[in-house]
Amino acid sequence: MFKLAGQLASDCIVLGDFQLCTLLLMNDAQYPWFILVPRREDATEIFQLSVADRSLLMEESCLLAEKLKDAFAADKMNIAALGNVVSQLHVHHVVRYRKDHAWPAPVWGKSPAVSYTPELLNERIGKLRAVLTNGFTFAESCP
Repeated sequence: MFKLAGQLASDCIVLGDFQLCTLLLMNDAQYPWFILVPRREDATEIFQLSVADRSLLMEESCLLAEKLKDAFAADKMNIAALGNVVSQLHVHHVVRYRKDHAWPAPVWGKSPAVSYTPELLNERIGKLRAVLTNGFTFAESCP
């Protein structure tokens, strides 16, 4: 049975589900930073997914990246599946701006996370609600 890794659960806000993946928001207000987690038990690498799941992961990732780029007017989308700290398979989708704090370096470890204020959290999720209208179900607990 699938269970979200503890570190992801503590660092993120669960937003909802695509067909394959759960969508999380990293609780770091410095960047619009989203994470897709395929709901497959014990998956740590993309190649461990079935061919059908790999294809679905790519579709969901591309759809999310396109919607995020438009909704947040990104200069660049950083998409990565590292897993060095949390081994559970997850794919980061970070909206980047040439003027953000970490540019052009990766966001990891650049500065301590800044938790969302309720206002900024509602604004970020509102932008997401406006663009994720098909194939995604927001969690009941999502603000």
